[in-house]
Amino acid sequence: MAEFMTTKEVAAFLKINEKMVYSLVAEKGLPATKVTGKWLFPKHLVEQWLETATVNYPDTPACSPEPGDLLIICGSNDLLLDRTIAFFNHHYPDQVAVFGNLGSMGGLRALRRNLCHVAASHLLQKNKNGYNFEFALKELNQMPAVINFCRREQGLIVAKGNPLGINSVADLAQKNIRIVNRALGTGTRHLFDRELKQAGIDGENLSGYRIEKSRHLDVALDVFAGRADAGPGIRAVAGLLDVGFVPLRWERFDLMVAKQRFFQTNIQQFLNLLHAKTFKKVVESYQGYDVSAAGKMLFPQDQGDQDVPDRKKDHGEKDKG
Repeated sequence: MAEFMTTKEVAAFLKINEKMVYSLVAEKGLPATKVTGKWLFPKHLVEQWLETATVNYPDTPACSPEPGDLLIICGSNDLLLDRTIAFFNHHYPDQVAVFGNLGSMGGLRALRRNLCHVAASHLLQKNKNGYNFEFALKELNQMPAVINFCRREQGLIVAKGNPLGINSVADLAQKNIRIVNRALGTGTRHLFDRELKQAGIDGENLSGYRIEKSRHLDVALDVFAGRADAGPGIRAVAGLLDVGFVPLRWERFDLMVAKQRFFQTNIQQFLNLLHAKTFKKVVESYQGYDVSAAGKMLFPQDQGDQDVPDRKKDHGEKDKG
């Protein structure tokens, strides 16, 4: 059960008066619920709201992670990315690529702290069209190089044949449906919570909402084994385990690199693999991927494109699905 704070408790937690709490709810999106007739504040969401609202991070050192022949990728979990990292290690035996499964926000934070070379992210922006740009700018205080890795299909993983007739996020509010979730900070959880809010559903009222998994495959395994009826995830894992899938949207999945590291040899070697025929063949073994733009530079954009994001404006690529 989530820990909730009263208005008085959250005011003390934030070191502000109670009137300011109501202003933050109305104007700054402070997470709150009023299902009991009184305002209650989920503590873990208040902590997340504080962290994501942080600005003026200290400058990070210019040095890269060591050693120089180690390529560190952190961020969002993805089957195709795992296969590509394995492909890199096979193709370049004198190099080593490793992955840190930290979720999209975790990848950006690792990039800010120079704990990795590449961040993998698929965070949907407020306008529901662009991806990653506004989050990268806010987290890093400047735009990194942004390269498309793929587009992939997000949705709900359900039992084979969809026996409960789950056709949308709204159907999860039906009695006796058990879900399994992804962790806070992942792009999939970010999308799922937005879809729940749009459907007018308080996730805390769903059975299993607080059961969090670090990988898409773990969500699919829980559904496959009958421990849950549904959970957010990508079509690729549903196809891998031959379970059901309810599509929500196609999303853009990007790789982000600090500009001072972009031409580092192992980074360029990894990005070049996205154009290789072997990479395209790997994609064919999965469902729910589109790599037609894989390896495309999204920022800085080619040929002097003027659609450059800054703190006042973000022209992220529109979702095509």
